[in-house]
Amino acid sequence: MASVDYAAYSNDTRPPPVKVDQPAGQTASPTVVTEGRSCQAFVMGEDFAGMRSQALGLAARAGWNGVFCPICPDRVARLALSGPRWLSHAFLRGADGRHLHEHEDLATSDVVISIGGKGGALGAALGEHPLPKRRERLPVVQVQHPRLDLGRFDLVVACRHDEISGANVLVGRTALHGLTRESLEEARALWAPRLAHLPRPLVAVLVGGSNGRYTFGVAEATRLGQVLVETMRAEGGSLLVTPSRRTDPAALRVLGDAVKQVDGFVWDGEGENPYVGLIACADSLVVTMDSVSMMSEAVAGFAPVTIFPLPGRSRRISTFVEEMELTGRVRVLEADETRLQRPWAVTPLDDTPELVDEMHRRLGF
Repeated sequence: MASVDYAAYSNDTRPPPVKVDQPAGQTASPTVVTEGRSCQAFVMGEDFAGMRSQALGLAARAGWNGVFCPICPDRVARLALSGPRWLSHAFLRGADGRHLHEHEDLATSDVVISIGGKGGALGAALGEHPLPKRRERLPVVQVQHPRLDLGRFDLVVACRHDEISGANVLVGRTALHGLTRESLEEARALWAPRLAHLPRPLVAVLVGGSNGRYTFGVAEATRLGQVLVETMRAEGGSLLVTPSRRTDPAALRVLGDAVKQVDGFVWDGEGENPYVGLIACADSLVVTMDSVSMMSEAVAGFAPVTIFPLPGRSRRISTFVEEMELTGRVRVLEADETRLQRPWAVTPLDDTPELVDEMHRRLGF
């Protein structure tokens, strides 16, 4: 593989990415003291890959030991959690039905990270209930727009497309994740020898699936397969595809049949997941439009990213993609394009380090 001068790939001249809304003189509260040991984060959210990636990624990038607790409060529980303390206490439960105060991991934690609307409902209520045998309340950091009063959280970490602001809000362009420059270099060192026999350029495709906002079915898989096949026939190289748990099996079969025409490879879920290795090693990445988390991880890598549009609608995701386009970090495949554009120069884009630094400062770490 040819060496790459990453310093030369600097095409983003926009202002610093992190927006910090804090009145003059405001101090962080509460202060977290870990007395020389590693900080532990109790992470709560629905058990979706994107939510785990963002919340646990924030904990890892902060240097905290993150323990994930799946939650799934129903509508009644969410209403109760937004009510008075005496009512909300009974609904502080994880997906397993256990009261959160019974979780040993919470008892030894220093900070709570909640994510999404349902996670936020539990996080806000938990922050108002001191743990048994502990006088102080735990600070609560909310990831994404909670659809609740932002003042119920110590910090809210969100993307610009969430369109929120406040004294306790930190805003970045990309979603949080755990892919550091170091982890990507480690993945490159591991996967580059495994992929060394493949002709270059290496085109990697990260496929999501239907999610209530966008659809990735047989028709979309057929279109994507045609574009990939035409690109390989015109440009040469190698093609690797990794699907997600949300990828429709019928759509995956159609895409797999297309990829076989150019001797491409589709990961079948067996063995080690090549996802991070592909982000680290690919010469070009293609990502379906359904997941902000997946697109954010892709742009943290070293390859240019083509966004494959899907039928559906999400103003937030569309706004995110438009901002990534303005940075030059991604390009969206147009309806009349029959193959991918040739790779263009890019630089990795990841706002998580700046957000973590400010979070540490606010919490007194």
